[in-house]
Parts: sequence; C-alpha cells; structure tokens
Amino acid sequence: MSPDSNAPGSVRSAAELNEQIRALWLRSGGSLSAQERAEYELLVVEWAAAVRGEVIKAA
Repeated sequence: MSPDSNAPGSVRSAAELNEQIRALWLRSGGSLSAQERAEYELLVVEWAAAVRGEVIKAA
C-alpha cells in the first residue's frame, strides 16, 4: 500500500475500502503475508471509520 493512499484528508467510502479488502484477499489467495496483513489491518480500521461516518451522516 502506498503511503499516499492514506494521506491526511483522504476520504474513501466504505464501499471503496471494502472493494480494496476483497481485492487484497483475492490477490493473496486467502493467505496473507506479514506485509499484506498490515495492509489489511489498516484497510479494516479505515473501513470501520468510514462506516461510522456514513451512519452518523444518515442519522
């Protein structure tokens, strides 16, 4: 994952992040390396924040 993809102020939707998570799992063949695991964890944290943000906007 490039450092620029998580630049401050960068806002990605939960759907976009979910798609990136799915693509990561497909690329890895279902078994993540240490580097892929770190990327996965960052994506999941960002995805959770995006979901929370979307729920707050809907409320």
